[in-house]
Amino acid sequence: MSNPDLIFALGGAGALLAASLPAVLHRLPFSLPLACLLGGMVLFLLPFPVLEPDPVAHRAALEHITEICVVISLMGAGLALNRKAGLRRWSSTWRLLGWTMPLTIVAVAGATTWLLGWPPAAAVLLGAVLAPTDPVLASDVQVGEPVDAENADDEVRFSLTSEAGLNDGLAFPIVYAAIALATTGGAAWMGDWALIDVLYRVSVGVLGGMLVGKLLGRLFFHTRKANLRLAEHRDGFVALASTFLAYGMTELVHGYGFIAVFVTACTIRNAERSDGYNGILHGFIEQIERLLTAWLLLLLGGFVAVGGLASLTWRGAAVALLLLLVIRPVTGWLAQARGPAGPRERAVISFFGIRGIGSLYYLAFALGLADFGVPQEELWAVVAFAVLASIVLHGITATPVMARLDRLRDTPQPSWPSNVTSDGSARPTG
Repeated sequence: MSNPDLIFALGGAGALLAASLPAVLHRLPFSLPLACLLGGMVLFLLPFPVLEPDPVAHRAALEHITEICVVISLMGAGLALNRKAGLRRWSSTWRLLGWTMPLTIVAVAGATTWLLGWPPAAAVLLGAVLAPTDPVLASDVQVGEPVDAENADDEVRFSLTSEAGLNDGLAFPIVYAAIALATTGGAAWMGDWALIDVLYRVSVGVLGGMLVGKLLGRLFFHTRKANLRLAEHRDGFVALASTFLAYGMTELVHGYGFIAVFVTACTIRNAERSDGYNGILHGFIEQIERLLTAWLLLLLGGFVAVGGLASLTWRGAAVALLLLLVIRPVTGWLAQARGPAGPRERAVISFFGIRGIGSLYYLAFALGLADFGVPQEELWAVVAFAVLASIVLHGITATPVMARLDRLRDTPQPSWPSNVTSDGSARPTG
């Protein structure tokens, strides 16, 4: 069997897994990403002459494949949200972005310096790479299909979906800061970084997404010529065209395309909220996202199977576990103090800070632009272990935790007489 033949066979197997497993696993404490990861480990342990999944040797290819996967998932996340954007409606989102994300970056960078002794540029890079939650692997805790009712999204699923939709793009300025530290050092870069990498690129990402989204929303739903009103043609692949158009146009003017894609999706969703075409667009994007995710996780499983974690030390593993078990839960909990989420929702939102394909993309991107003073194998080992641990931990817990939360939410609270407490005893009247 030749190598290309085997690649086709593995690609077909991954596609079948992506198509068949969600229906099989939806009630089990076992996620599709976890199944694909284990499948990749088994496949790459078989005695076949497959290409070794080496992220150092194939960095550029990995960067572009993960880039495509992330932008497609961002479009899907934006199209799925039923709640209109606003300061109060998205209060939980702003809290997670404004407090949890920067605190996570600082805490991970500090833990990296303390435990691993890496130089500042590498520590900041690891904080930036591992800070964003992932829109690709978090489908079990995100909102589902778009519906007419604006209040259909519960606080947990809405918060995790909207956070993942925006923080992938907002990690870019910190990645650029790490690159500047590695290439120039000192503090002379900070002025240009603040003006260009933060203010200009973020603004262009938001404005570009709004502009493209409004133009496409009008073309889809409101143009006067019926033959150009794409919603009437019911073609789902237009969602892919929207993704690449928003991303490419924004990147051409040096804005953050990740932000633009998510904003474009939200703007299209708001253009005509009750049209069933939103569901067609989201369904098509979801299928493409699931397919790409399955392939990438097969490769990640292969990376683990062939010894990709050989460079991982216990200190590197400790940084990843601190992120998943301490840093994200604590910062997520603190950020939501006095927010709209109740105690149960607050705990679930804090815990499910899933790491995934976005972290792999950012690391591949940064390593193509600078040397961070740490062997690339060590960087890949720590990031891959964090993603692996997140897939296992969150993949096993997502289904039972969300099912229990839904049951508790749907259970009516008992109504007690005014003179009786909840434990059945008489309430004092004096």
